[in-house]
Amino acid sequence: MSASFKSKAPLINREISWLYFNERVLQEAADKSVPLLERLRFLSIFSSNLDEFYRVRVATLNRLANVNTKAKELLGFNPRKVLNEIKNIVVKQEKRFEYLYEHEIIKELAEEKIFIINEKQLNVSRGEFVRKYFQEKVLPNLVPIMLDVDNTKPFPELKDRRIYFLIKLTYHKKIRYALLEVPSKSINRFLVLPHSNQLKFIILLDDIIRYCLDELFFIFKYDTIEAFTIQLTRDAELDIDPNVSEKFIEALSKSLQRRSKGKPMRLLYDSEIPLDMLNFLVSRMNLSNGVLIPGNRYHNFKDFIAFPNVGGPSLEYETLPALEVKELDLSNSIFNQIAKRDYLISLPYQSFDYIIHFLREAAIDPKVVEINITLYRLAENSKIINALINAAKNGKKVNCLIELKARFDEEANIFWSNKLEEGGVHVHYGLLAYKVHSKICLISRREKGRLTYYANLATGNYNEKSARSYCDHSMFTVHKGITADLKRLFKGLEKKSFYKGYKYIITSPLEMRNAVYQLIDREIELAKAGKDAYMILKMNSLSDEGMILKLYEASNAGVKIRLIVRGMCCLVPQQPGFSENITVISIVDRFLEHARVWIFGNDGNEKIYLSSADWMTRNIDRRLEVSFPVVDPLLVKEIKDILDLQLRDNTKARVINAANDNRYVKKRKNEMSYRAQLDTYHYLKQKNK
Repeated sequence: MSASFKSKAPLINREISWLYFNERVLQEAADKSVPLLERLRFLSIFSSNLDEFYRVRVATLNRLANVNTKAKELLGFNPRKVLNEIKNIVVKQEKRFEYLYEHEIIKELAEEKIFIINEKQLNVSRGEFVRKYFQEKVLPNLVPIMLDVDNTKPFPELKDRRIYFLIKLTYHKKIRYALLEVPSKSINRFLVLPHSNQLKFIILLDDIIRYCLDELFFIFKYDTIEAFTIQLTRDAELDIDPNVSEKFIEALSKSLQRRSKGKPMRLLYDSEIPLDMLNFLVSRMNLSNGVLIPGNRYHNFKDFIAFPNVGGPSLEYETLPALEVKELDLSNSIFNQIAKRDYLISLPYQSFDYIIHFLREAAIDPKVVEINITLYRLAENSKIINALINAAKNGKKVNCLIELKARFDEEANIFWSNKLEEGGVHVHYGLLAYKVHSKICLISRREKGRLTYYANLATGNYNEKSARSYCDHSMFTVHKGITADLKRLFKGLEKKSFYKGYKYIITSPLEMRNAVYQLIDREIELAKAGKDAYMILKMNSLSDEGMILKLYEASNAGVKIRLIVRGMCCLVPQQPGFSENITVISIVDRFLEHARVWIFGNDGNEKIYLSSADWMTRNIDRRLEVSFPVVDPLLVKEIKDILDLQLRDNTKARVINAANDNRYVKKRKNEMSYRAQLDTYHYLKQKNK
């Protein structure tokens, strides 16, 4: 691959590509075929995504913004220029967001006789109800802070992603300012008011406080009182001394405390705020214009994920009951069944209970002697943790590698690691410089005097909560080659070492890049020999430059490449001389597409892998990831069938192209409608008949 080819290869900046992904989430909020409350929840997801984007990605770019010219050349882009482009895109998206909420969703809720009302729309009886609620539930949680107008005292530290009121009291020409945190962490953001004539009314906590401000500031004289919401998003990246090892948990805990005081990345403010109030805030907080983002009346919109349904089931997606897996019976020993053949659990369509049952049975089975597992993100009340502790109490040796550096789950994972250790589980923390992102479990069982190994390998976390909304694959197998590789892998992790030379699985950080390159090279050879050469690759993100260049090389050789990429995609398809043989779609629908699947044609002897890894540099070079082959013919067919349904989608699939216009896949004349997620559910349901 020549230097000229590399320098001319089309690549979209990863942050800009991510913003186009979040635009697809906003499209779901705009889609009138989506149930109304689900549209409101997509606005919530969009907002939550953007918060994390600013806390992590924009924070990183800000750190890079002051690097010298030579460093910019090494980066391949100008961070300051990208930051400006981000702000321009985000401001447009926030305007679109505001329009959807105020001019579409609010109006359509009103058509359903549901009204989100503010403090100015309360009648006498509802006002009395709100005031009583304020006095009993809200007032005890409020702590107003009076601000110094003369700038003689330091400005209070605003907590990350909390909602605040900036309040201005005016008496003749005398002005006082106050700051008040909205206690949405401890009080429900939504209050359902008494119904009237079949009309339903909901008021937000923010407006309850606005309505009762007189009860907070009764000691002051004022002619007018104004209150506008603001929300600060801070740098959330952790600074940990790389030399710390023995006291890693203590160091991480201190870093988590510092996270709430990170550098401001974005100040979201009510666009109706008067200029003098905004100027006061900006000058006192010493903020630059680059962090100011005008927003609507309500911030922390992620709370709307829990907006109460007072209008009936038609306002939400129809519930899809979790399906059984054909011939895998939870009323019988799961080990006896896995011993006969491999099984695949396709989440969330099929039940996560199979994974729970696997561990629960292991916990009490007298033949089980050891359990090894890696954990990344866990549910709040984790049944996985309970099963592991139960196994340890029953005398099993339980080795659990829990990743303390799972972003935004660090505190929870510190808590769980302590619980596991208290329960007798051997807890390991991996290597400091690498995250353990694999989702693997190996159970050792003594049968007829010798050890037999049972494995579960997955594309998604051992998390029963996310398993209800994330599309993932989880495989049970006793394949001797795969279990032998896993045994060796866990042995290395216990010794804090990465091994190479696995026969079946492909692991990061030592082998994945070369292994994937070799699989692609095989397709290139076949294409050059005039044979049918193809790849079907599904992942969450595609941003690693080396992988993209390799795909361009394969495309130029004539390899047909079909990509399904939910999130950021830095590859630009259909570009002459680079990607004419590459097509990319992205599916955003009611469930989060999370599975990673690779299919390589291999001259008719297809190689199929499931993986915990996206094709991002961090996954390939800086994490422990496990990709594993699917060899059982029944499972191979199921995975290919599901991918076919996704490639056929003409309802929720968007075309990824150079224009980044997120246009939907166009339905051909007389073509049926295909919607991959619903079609997958019905496909798996039909298999059970």
